[in-house]
Formats: sequence, C-alpha cells, structure tokens
Amino acid sequence: MSDLYIYHASLADQGELPSNGILSRTLQNDARSKVIQFTFAPGTELTAHTAPMPATIFIVSGECELQLGPDTMDAAGGAFAYMTPKLEHAIRARTQVVMLLTMIKGVAPEAAK
Repeated sequence: MSDLYIYHASLADQGELPSNGILSRTLQNDARSKVIQFTFAPGTELTAHTAPMPATIFIVSGECELQLGPDTMDAAGGAFAYMTPKLEHAIRARTQVVMLLTMIKGVAPEAAK
C-alpha cells in the first residue's frame, strides 16, 4: 500500500455482491474527488436524485437501466457517463451490477445567468 496511489487489480472482483439491496464502499476520498463502488442486487435501484457537483458513472459489470436527465438508456459493463452538477439521474439493476461513481469536488459553480 502506498500513500501516493490506490490500486485495485479488478473492480469486478472487489467487494461483496449482495443477494438483495445495494452495498457501497468508498475507494478514495480527498479534497478533489471521491470514488465509490456500488454493487446492486438484481431489481434494486437508486431512485432519481441530483448531486451538487459533476460526476462520472462507469458500469464495471452487469446490466441496468440508466436515467440521465430526461433520457433513459440500457447500460452494461463498459458503459460510461459524465454528469453535470444537478443533473437528475437514477439506476435500476437488471442483473447484479458493479458500478463506479466518481464525484469531482471543488469545481466552481457556473456563473448566474
């Protein structure tokens, strides 16, 4: 283990896959970003919500329905999304899903229009 980096050989093999519900664990957290691994049991979901900062979603494995703003799409292992601050989003797992969420901190808010 190093103070200079964090390394995981495979996020698909990391963490327990729940038989029901959603598990989350923080992989990294500092002043600039926070990375959280979520594991979803089939049929579970994170209902629509927003975040005050930009974020990315990476589907490591599994199949899900992903809502980004007004759009809903099918997503599977390898899918990536970037979300602007305050974008409503949701995820519903069709199979067991491993997802990586990266929140980008310290981004200046957009100027008022």
